[in-house]
Amino acid sequence: MEDKNNGKSTFLTTELEVGFEVLCLYNNSSQQAHFKKAVSEREIQFHFCLKGQGILHYNEGNYTFPVKENKVVLMYNPQKALPIDLHLKPETELVSVVVSIKKFHSLFSQDAGHISFLSPENLSQKFYEDRFFSPASAVVLSQLMQSRVIDGMQKLYLKAKVYELFCLYFDTNTPDLEQCPYLENEDQVSKIRKAKALLLEHMVEPPTLEALAAQVGINIKRLKEGFKQLYGQPVYSFLLDHKMDEAQRMLASQQYNVNEVGLRLGYSTSSHFIAAFKKKFGTTPKKYLMSLSS
Repeated sequence: MEDKNNGKSTFLTTELEVGFEVLCLYNNSSQQAHFKKAVSEREIQFHFCLKGQGILHYNEGNYTFPVKENKVVLMYNPQKALPIDLHLKPETELVSVVVSIKKFHSLFSQDAGHISFLSPENLSQKFYEDRFFSPASAVVLSQLMQSRVIDGMQKLYLKAKVYELFCLYFDTNTPDLEQCPYLENEDQVSKIRKAKALLLEHMVEPPTLEALAAQVGINIKRLKEGFKQLYGQPVYSFLLDHKMDEAQRMLASQQYNVNEVGLRLGYSTSSHFIAAFKKKFGTTPKKYLMSLSS
């Protein structure tokens, strides 16, 4: 995995295998960020924008293509290389997948009939697509962006998530984003995302559901159902998972002891923190620290 951090912009590129990469791109700064990567004419590229907006530049900037929030852009041109020249607006999170046509075809060899550009007569034709991704895809993308898997399992986890993303993308039975009552309204999506940001900002002393809903201007029922639809979990289950991921990260840094981590995450007693950590990871924080040392 390669990590390029420019200020508050982070570009994580992971080669899952030869001809198959996943890119997690974050621009949490107030300035536009720029990401470039060579892509050959024998590779397909997918760009999923989870938050904000990216702009793809081609032909030395003479042609641009936006990648908008909650949308995915697929590009494949076997006649001309399309190197990625991506400009990320402030507060943008985007997942890109680059895969060789050979690898991609092998994944769908039994089901290539309903994927138009994989048919023999179309393999030499360029193919572009721009559409909303499904709510289920939004959940997988969030999991990709927030993954805190132990290093030895990271590639396996990412590959499994990308395969899941492909299945959802090409599943013609998956409902479109417009059909979801909680995600079709951009204002409502924005409020749910704001609720998540507030929740994480105040994770040590999180607000009640009533207070959170009031702060973002949405009723509790829509907050609960919309949050689960967008992030795949109820509000406080999501928060607990995030806190445990933060605990693992802090312990892995070896800058904090178990009691310090528990206190920083808002646990009044170490026993409550230890129980929550063990439930999530199957081991105690102390044993996890010992495994790092060994």
